[in-house]
Amino acid sequence: MSQPVLWQPAYVGLGSNLGDSRGVIRRAIEALGSFSDTRVIATSPHYRTVPFGPVEQGAFINAVAGVITRHPPLDFLRALRTLERQLGRAEGRARWGPREIDLDLLTFGDTILATDELTLPHPGIPERDFVLYPLRDIAPQLLIPMMGRAAELAARVADRGIERLD
Repeated sequence: MSQPVLWQPAYVGLGSNLGDSRGVIRRAIEALGSFSDTRVIATSPHYRTVPFGPVEQGAFINAVAGVITRHPPLDFLRALRTLERQLGRAEGRARWGPREIDLDLLTFGDTILATDELTLPHPGIPERDFVLYPLRDIAPQLLIPMMGRAAELAARVADRGIERLD
C-alpha cells in the first residue's frame, strides 16, 4: 500500500515590471489555484518596489502567495516555470532585468534543499524587502528554515522605498 502524499505549505514570490503588472500577478495567483493538488490559502497585498540588482529599469509590483500542495518541490518549481512562460515571460532575458512575470519558490514546508535547479529556502529572502514585507503580511510567524521568522526578518531588512498598494 502506497503512502498518501501529504499537503505541504509553500510560499511563492511574484513580481512584474512590464505591461499590466498588477493584472499579470492576479492572473498568476488565479493560475496557481488551478494547479492540480494545489490550493491558494493566502495572498498578500501588492507592493510597488524599487528594482533589486544592477540593471536600470522601472519599478516592480510584488506580492506573495501562500499555497498548500501535494507536489514535490521540484515538480512544483517546474510548474511555476511553465506558468511564467504561459504568462509571457520571455526566454533568455537578462539576469536581474525587466520581466513580465517572475515566480520564485521561497519556501516549501521545512524543506532544506540545494540542487542546481532549486535551493530551499530561497537564499535571497533575508535581503529582499519585496519578499519579506508581503510575506510578513500573510505569515508573520512563518519560521523559514535556517533564517528565522518572517516578521523578524522583515523588521531587519532595509526599506528601499517599498510602497503598499492595497
